[in-house]
Amino acid sequence: MANSSLPQSTLDTFQPISASAVHVLARMAARRAVQEQLRNQGVRVSLVKPAEISARAQGYLRDHPELYREALERAGRLKLYEKPRRRSVS
Repeated sequence: MANSSLPQSTLDTFQPISASAVHVLARMAARRAVQEQLRNQGVRVSLVKPAEISARAQGYLRDHPELYREALERAGRLKLYEKPRRRSVS
């Protein structure tokens, strides 16, 4: 007897990508790009204050929104899905 519906396991596989993971991956990529720019300028990255690198990375991320798309793809490949939230019992 043929059944034209999808198997139940296929229907339950959708899981949203974690927005937090995408933001973290995008910030990490921006930070790496800023550090690479500094190295190319001959600056020792270890001597630059982390707050300055973070500030530059924020600007870099603002100027390069494609990093968010790349981060979304990477999060999907890494299977960084949102975890189900617990419901509080009141």
